[in-house]
Amino acid sequence: MHQRCYLPLLYLCRQSWRVLCCQFIVIGSVLVASSLYAGAFMFNQQEVPKTKADLVAIQNALVENLEACRMATVSIRIGEGFGSGVIVSPEGLILSAAHVTAAVNEEMTVILNDGTEHKAISMGLHSESDAAMMRIIDEGEYPYVEINKSNDYRLGHWVFALGHSGGFDLERGAVVRLGRIVMENDSTLHTDCKVIGGDSGGPLFDMGGELIGIHSRVSASLEQNMHVPMREYLKHWDALKGNEFLGDGPFAERPVKGSGFLGFASTDTDGGLLIGEVLEDGPAANAGIETGDIILEFEGEELTDKKHFQSILKEKTRGEEVELLIMRNGEQKKMTVKLGEK
Repeated sequence: MHQRCYLPLLYLCRQSWRVLCCQFIVIGSVLVASSLYAGAFMFNQQEVPKTKADLVAIQNALVENLEACRMATVSIRIGEGFGSGVIVSPEGLILSAAHVTAAVNEEMTVILNDGTEHKAISMGLHSESDAAMMRIIDEGEYPYVEINKSNDYRLGHWVFALGHSGGFDLERGAVVRLGRIVMENDSTLHTDCKVIGGDSGGPLFDMGGELIGIHSRVSASLEQNMHVPMREYLKHWDALKGNEFLGDGPFAERPVKGSGFLGFASTDTDGGLLIGEVLEDGPAANAGIETGDIILEFEGEELTDKKHFQSILKEKTRGEEVELLIMRNGEQKKMTVKLGEK
C-alpha cells in the first residue's frame, strides 16, 4: 500500500521538479537577455564613454544595424536637385522632408542604395513642421526600416544619421554620421550629426536601428542640426497618406487656385468645347488629347461654353488631376489630365 502510493508521488515530484527547472531556465534566459539588451545601451546613460568597452558597445550597435538602414535610405532626384528619404514599408512608402518634395502629387525619381531607379510620386506634406510622405509607383517589395513609435529617446542618447550627401554616389552609398541628441522640443530634434546639402529628408536612427527623425535644417554651426521627430509624422499619418497639404509654413508653398494649366486653345461648339491647337509637351498633349477632340464634360459637369469651362478651371491648382469626357470620331472617352502651371 505504502509502496503503491510512494511511486506516483515520486513521479509527480520528479515531474514538478522538471517543470520548475524549465521555469527557472526560461526566467533566467529572459533576465540574461534583458541584461544583455540593457547592457548594450548602457552608453546612453553616461555623459561620456568611460572605457574602451563603452566605445566598443557603441560601435557594435552601429555595425549591427547599419547595413539594413542603409539599404532603406534612398536618394530623391527632383529636376537638377537631390534630397534623401527612407522607406518605411515593404510596398515602398517613403518619409522625407516637405522642402524636398515641395508639393503634392509630383513625380520624381527615387534611387535605391544599389543604384536602382524607380518612379515615385509625392503624397501629403506638412509645410510647418517640414514632414512629407511619398511612395514608389512600381510594385515590388522594398527594403524598409521600423519606426520608433514609443519616443523613448532622450537628451544625450547616441544616434546616427544617414543620407546621400551632395547627391547619389553608387561607389560611396549613403553616408553615416554618429552623434548625440543635444536638444529636443515638441516639433524638432537637434543633434550634432553633421548633415549637409543632399541629406535633407534623410533618416535619423536610434542605436537599435529604429527611425526617430527626418533631417530638416542644417544649423549654422553644423553641429546642431534639426530633424523632424517621428511623432510629427504619426500625428498626421492619415492626412499625409491622403495627399493633403497641411499648414501654411515656410517649407512648401501652398498651390494657388487658378494656377492650373491645360495647354490647348478651344472654341465653343454644340454640346461642348472644340479643341484647336494643343501645346506640344503640355499637360493636355501628354495626356493624349488631340486637335479636333470635343470636351463634353469637365469634372463631371456638362460644359455649356468656354466661359463655363474657364470658371471651373479657376478653382483648380497646378498638380491636380482632372477628368474630362471627350468625343473623338463619334466615340466618347474619359481622360485624366494632370494640370501644369501657368
